Amino acid sequence: MPWTQRLWVYDLLTNKHFTLKQNPLRRADLDDFVAAYRPGNRDKREASERWKSFSYNEIIARDKANLDITWLRDESLEDLDNLPSPDVLAREIVEDLAAALAEFEAVAAALEERLSSNA
Repeated sequence: MPWTQRLWVYDLLTNKHFTLKQNPLRRADLDDFVAAYRPGNRDKREASERWKSFSYNEIIARDKANLDITWLRDESLEDLDNLPSPDVLAREIVEDLAAALAEFEAVAAALEERLSSNA
């Protein structure tokens, strides 16, 4: 017998397209999830467009019981003719990678500083 009867899944990403610079994830983007989660009243959870539960049997019936669960249609995949040009996409990727590298550099510098001050 499984420990849980239902697995609740929230789809935050479909049709949201978060990026580090132009559309970063903000606390307000999580408000719907926080309202739906109801940690103290799990029995009062209600499914919505992005919040859905799956039974144990539904999950084990999936191919290899994987948890790569999607049910929303990604609108960006329907309109492939309106994708940005490759140079725009490449520039966005470079900007995202540069921002991520800067974040990692800041973490590495903070760790080095912490280690040197403890020595």
